[in-house]
Amino acid sequence: MKITFANQDLPKSGAAIVYALAGRKLSASAAQLDKQLAGALTRAMANSRFKGDKGQTLEVLAPGKSDLTRVLLLGMGAAKDITDLMIENAAASAVKRLNSSGENEATLIVDSLAAGRDTGADAARSAFGALLESYRFDKYRTKEKPDAKPTLKKLVVATEPHKEAKKAYAALEEIAAGVFTTRDIVSEPANIIYPQSFVAEARKLEKLGVEIEVLGEKEMAKLGMGSLLGVGQGSARESQLLIMRWNGLAATGKAKAKTAKAAKAASDAPLLVVGKGVTFDTGGISIKPAGGMEDMKWDMGGAGTVLGLMRALAGRKARADVVGICGLVENMPDGAAQRPGDVVTSMSGQTIEVINTDAEGRLVLADALWFGQERFQPKAVIDLATLTGAIIISLGHEHAGLFSNDDGLSDQLLEAGLGVGEKLWRLPLGEAYDKAINSDIADMKNTGNRAGGSITAAQFLQRFIKQGTPWAHLDIAGVAWTNEARPTVPKGATAFGVRLLDRLVAKNYES
Repeated sequence: MKITFANQDLPKSGAAIVYALAGRKLSASAAQLDKQLAGALTRAMANSRFKGDKGQTLEVLAPGKSDLTRVLLLGMGAAKDITDLMIENAAASAVKRLNSSGENEATLIVDSLAAGRDTGADAARSAFGALLESYRFDKYRTKEKPDAKPTLKKLVVATEPHKEAKKAYAALEEIAAGVFTTRDIVSEPANIIYPQSFVAEARKLEKLGVEIEVLGEKEMAKLGMGSLLGVGQGSARESQLLIMRWNGLAATGKAKAKTAKAAKAASDAPLLVVGKGVTFDTGGISIKPAGGMEDMKWDMGGAGTVLGLMRALAGRKARADVVGICGLVENMPDGAAQRPGDVVTSMSGQTIEVINTDAEGRLVLADALWFGQERFQPKAVIDLATLTGAIIISLGHEHAGLFSNDDGLSDQLLEAGLGVGEKLWRLPLGEAYDKAINSDIADMKNTGNRAGGSITAAQFLQRFIKQGTPWAHLDIAGVAWTNEARPTVPKGATAFGVRLLDRLVAKNYES
């Protein structure tokens, strides 16, 4: 779907999309269009349940004398309650509705909806929501019926400050590109995306200025990464450690630092983001049940999010230094596979008794986290992983679990999540939980008991965080994939975390 911006004029053909507020109050453009259509919108509202409330839509076929095909009214509720997310979701709902109505072209007219709101920014947000809704992963569909395909080919966003809107949209479009990168790679089957092919996708970011480095099994063995390597030793696919570096301060003049020394200091301590990249998880010798195992293609959702984040940051030229690391493995059960009861030595020197080979993600992250801290000395560390089924029992599919050793970082993440509709819920850490992963024969074991499974997993990861380093762990097992479409988020891979972390960087790490 092509999105363009234009002056705030009423369209002469195609579908028109306009707004209404609570109490059936039409926006200025909607009122003008209603007059042009001889009161058709007013009559339609009076004869329906549409009141202009948040989330309501009303589709009105244009009268015979009009060259328009239809008008779609979007309810926004009370003007004082309108948010950026509401703007995005309303536009997304319009695109979804028109795609099933058979429309090819539509004009969304964005005028002032509430005092104090930036109309140009609202227009850009509308285009962003529409773009996010337009995503489809359909590359393997060869016999889809025409009436099942979306029809909307062009969306014109008409607003008075259209030049300002277009400029604001440019950065949002790059964030959407990051979201789509994540959705694409997480949606791919495991015979297409495995450690080496994931790396090949990451190399496409080099043209945007992202530095790519890859460690194979020999390099990781020399570094002592027995924890990560143990997970992949049963697979025919070689494990990989992918390092992506966006040197945004250097790329944008080092934030115009007053001195070269200050510039170097600013860029020497990046934000480190680490993702679990188990490209397929059978559970290993502790094999999973057959039912639902096909879903384990998205057990690399954390790594997929890191890839999408780096795409977004590089695309919009973020003025921040960020390192993304993905531990990429395939967890398979062959004769060389890791066994329950094995003891492995991590890069940190700490030993781990492997109680359950299906608790593999934390083993991958342990070495990836330690390597990232040793190599880059980051100012803060965030990891993302589809780590535990227990987090779904705790939080369902509404929130990701947040664990952190730093209140400031935790608060920043919570705020960023609320701002983009990717909600987090902070869960506790503590000594009592930590004792649950003590081993009788090694420094620790990779699982606790059934109680507090998500918490003991986070406690395990915390043992690989250096003292004094702010750290947060996001367990995204319940939100990386959805079986129910929502505005801006279709069924399938959600790309949860891309927008959240992009906003975190923009608000707290960019100069």
